[in-house]
Amino acid sequence: MPEQSFVLQGEGRDLIAWRRRGGRKRGVFMKKPLVGILMGSESDLPIMEKAAEVLKEMGIPYEVEISSAHRLPEKTAHYAKNARKRGIEVLIAGAGMAAHLAGALASHTTLPVIGVPIKSGALDGADALYSTVQMPPGVPVATVGIDGAKNAAYLACEILSIKYPEIAEKLADLRSKTKKSLVQKSKAIKKKKP
Repeated sequence: MPEQSFVLQGEGRDLIAWRRRGGRKRGVFMKKPLVGILMGSESDLPIMEKAAEVLKEMGIPYEVEISSAHRLPEKTAHYAKNARKRGIEVLIAGAGMAAHLAGALASHTTLPVIGVPIKSGALDGADALYSTVQMPPGVPVATVGIDGAKNAAYLACEILSIKYPEIAEKLADLRSKTKKSLVQKSKAIKKKKP
């Protein structure tokens, strides 16, 4: 029997990855979230929930928190300092305007931090982009485009895929499906010829 891999979200455990080989089942149970999604305020939720949707689609357990670098600095530092101990492997942080959340988290952990600058305020996210991307040497934040929560989640998946082969397989499948879809759309457009 060929090897099959699939990932399920289920009751009592956030992620179950099963491999079936020759009728034998082997399981990897991950009861704790692997990704922490943080945002500076509730107003960031419409953007940041797009990251959650991607992670859910990929079968990756995550948690969501509101934690402001400026209004809740102790909570932000505590979260970052304890994330690794709790099993978190990647952090995604979204904030607008001054957008120091990702940098504040990165200053308290060596886990990968992905920043999502959120479009808001008078500068429409340009200030958030600069605040997130311009980090000092030794305290990096991987930064996606303005409102790029989906890409932040896909980047988190790629980071996790180094350790979890089932995530790597899902990413490869997703890329293959995307490629096939675009080829089909291209053929359809050529047939229409304006």
